[in-house]
Amino acid sequence: MKINDLRPAEGSTFSKKRVGRGTGSGMGKTATMGHKGQKARSGSKKNGFEGGQMPLARRLPKRGFYNRFAKVYSVVNISDLERLDNDTVVTVELLHELGIVSKIEKDGLKVLGRGELTKRLTVKAAKFTETAKAAIEAVGGSVEVI
Repeated sequence: MKINDLRPAEGSTFSKKRVGRGTGSGMGKTATMGHKGQKARSGSKKNGFEGGQMPLARRLPKRGFYNRFAKVYSVVNISDLERLDNDTVVTVELLHELGIVSKIEKDGLKVLGRGELTKRLTVKAAKFTETAKAAIEAVGGSVEVI
């Protein structure tokens, strides 16, 4: 295959609709606008305009807000750490490599206490729940806040 043989997949590209180019094109005369009315006029901006009535977007109340200061953690339960071997040093990078955590969030790793843990692990994370901390230390593991 050569670079000049490359073509888009069949049916994936469409030619631009050329309107107002004569009656023979099938899109001449009214140029697909129909006959008369506001929508047929040039410069028509009809989206959201409700004929002078207060638009729906302005009638509905504003709800909620975005908290710029909220912390965003990659979250893992201790039951997910069960598949690791004894004496493993658990970091968010290791969990991401193993596919346990799908994304490394900006504020690091948070370990939650759901499930059972029988392996002795050293867990390095930004935050731990009390139950997670107790469960890790109960089996002889250690907890490091980074």
